[in-house]
Order: sequence, then structure tokens, then C-alpha cells
Amino acid sequence: MTSQLLLLEGVELMLFGLGLVFLFLVLLILCINLIARTLERFAMHEAVTATVVTRVGKSVSCAQVDADTLSAIQLAIQQHRARHN
Repeated sequence: MTSQLLLLEGVELMLFGLGLVFLFLVLLILCINLIARTLERFAMHEAVTATVVTRVGKSVSCAQVDADTLSAIQLAIQQHRARHN
């Protein structure tokens, strides 16, 4: 075998390998998108329910903060904003 034939065979194997990797990655992306779309349909109702529960939980916890803690939080926010301006 001459070096020219070996070089052509190497290039052929390289292109074949790159093609297989490209094909695998394209199929992987398509499968991931298909699974994501399928799960979105089933998880849509659960996400809405979880959001409502989270919002209700936050409003209840804000009502339980005493005046000293609230003033300390407000002071910290003001200092943080003043530092970044």
C-alpha cells in the first residue's frame, strides 16, 4: 500500500466517523426536544398549581414578619442599591 492510498483511506474513515457523530447528535437533539414537548403537555397543570401554592405561601410569610425585621431588610436593600449606583 502506498502512502497516498493510506492517506485517502484515513480521510475516508475520518469523514465517515464525523458523519456518524453528526447524525448521532442530530438524533439526540430531536429526541430531547420530543421528550420536552411531551412532558410540557403533562406538566403544564402541575406547574400552574405549584405557582399558585407558592404565591399563597409567600403572602402568608410576609404577613408574619415583625416591624424590626422589616426595617432591617429595608435598610439592607437601601444600602445595597446605594453601593451599586
